[in-house]
Amino acid sequence: MLKGQRVILREKMLSDARQDYTWRADEELARLDASVPIKLPFSDFMAFYIEELEYPTPRRRRFAIDSLDGRHIGNCMYYDIDFIKKEAEVGIMIGDKAYWNKGYGADAMKTLLEYIFTSTTLERVYLHTLDWNIRAQKCFEKCGFTTCGKLQRNGQSFVVMEAILPQGEGRAEEAP
Repeated sequence: MLKGQRVILREKMLSDARQDYTWRADEELARLDASVPIKLPFSDFMAFYIEELEYPTPRRRRFAIDSLDGRHIGNCMYYDIDFIKKEAEVGIMIGDKAYWNKGYGADAMKTLLEYIFTSTTLERVYLHTLDWNIRAQKCFEKCGFTTCGKLQRNGQSFVVMEAILPQGEGRAEEAP
């Protein structure tokens, strides 16, 4: 469990599945994630969810985001971990819209970055955010990300942002 000022990042649990499914089916959230809403029946989603919990991959680490009072409000992760380049991609979603624009996403990302840079050997994390999502870009800048490129994928334009291990920071001895 990782504690920020407003959030707690914790391991994903089976009890998160219903909420995660609801968020993945939400059109507005899918649009912000440059994806399409999930159409899979919940029973099929649940089968994949259980398998992912039981057999996690070493190239991805997922966390639930809870408010300090224990409400599950979103998810974050780092994935496509490259142990040779010492980098990974990060992603975040505050699915509970009542928690938007209140600093929960920024606190979750800062907490995740602190964990990555102090507890793993990773030295760079990056993300892709839609070029029109200025709110997300400003949030990521508050967390220490800088723009390092642009890309086109599936007919959409993205800004690529990165955060790099601050010079002089300690590094972990073992892989994430």
